Amino acid sequence: MKSSFNKILGIFLLLTVCILAACSDSKSNEESKSAAPAEEKSKAYTVEHAMGSTDIPATPEKIVVLTNEGTEALLALGIKPVGAVSSWSGEPWYEHITDQMDGVEVVGQETAIDLEAIAKLKPDLIIGNKVRQEADYENLSKIAPTVFAETLTGQWKDNFSLYAKAVNAADKGEEVLANYDAKVEEAKETLGDVTNQSVSVVRFLSGTSRIYYTDSFSGVILEELGFNRVEEQAELFTEDNQMAVEVGKELIPQMDGELLFYFTYLPTGDDSASATEVEWTTDPLWENLSAVKNGKAYSVSDAVWNTAGGVLAAQKMLEEIQELLAP
Repeated sequence: MKSSFNKILGIFLLLTVCILAACSDSKSNEESKSAAPAEEKSKAYTVEHAMGSTDIPATPEKIVVLTNEGTEALLALGIKPVGAVSSWSGEPWYEHITDQMDGVEVVGQETAIDLEAIAKLKPDLIIGNKVRQEADYENLSKIAPTVFAETLTGQWKDNFSLYAKAVNAADKGEEVLANYDAKVEEAKETLGDVTNQSVSVVRFLSGTSRIYYTDSFSGVILEELGFNRVEEQAELFTEDNQMAVEVGKELIPQMDGELLFYFTYLPTGDDSASATEVEWTTDPLWENLSAVKNGKAYSVSDAVWNTAGGVLAAQKMLEEIQELLAP
């Protein structure tokens, strides 16, 4: 009896030792897993950009962003900035990002940033754009490591990839772009032969109007979907400008296409462009456009189709096109 009891006790002690050892190994593995990302975040890295190269000592946690499309890039990466320039329309953010921007401080506008407000936030990283803030780059760099994209034309994907590198999230950035590309393919399948039609894109501003072309935000997306452009419009553009050109009413006939999309720039506190839209869209030349007569002239969102300029707006634009044109 005593011998059996000793055997049972021995087995119990052996099992206890094994369980404790297993728990210890498990805890060690978990600590190792959690330590790896932390170690990765603590590593310094260098980003090449429009103003040269910038050393970033560790993955930034407090980021200030100075362009609308940069704000969308961060949000798409799952990052809320501590500070951002206000949206061109909205109070202070575009409607499609408002619910993601709670608590974000406004640090001016793209064309008029507030250096003092930026400094008060003590950011780990500042993201901006050479076109908008080149003159401020030196002062911004004194506040925090600063990374600038080169331009603000239709090539928003290039900027997005740069921003993803700047925040040490290149892999996540690739996932976001792959997801967007998949949405483009889905939209092409949904639209079918609709994309064989020619499109024209017009914008109304205060006192003037523009035709937008292939190197604009909307132009790049329309090209990805396979739409054709109006051949007669090509003569309005040069090799150095494939984005937009201001036109007078005498060129309204060249705004025509099988499909016509138009939007009106209404910045916060200024609705003067509404008068331009009314003036042009009631003009006999406009009313004589085939797209207008055929019910193929569509009023769309300026924020989504132009001014926001980022990945979130691009996704919404795909949705709007399908809602308007899907068979």
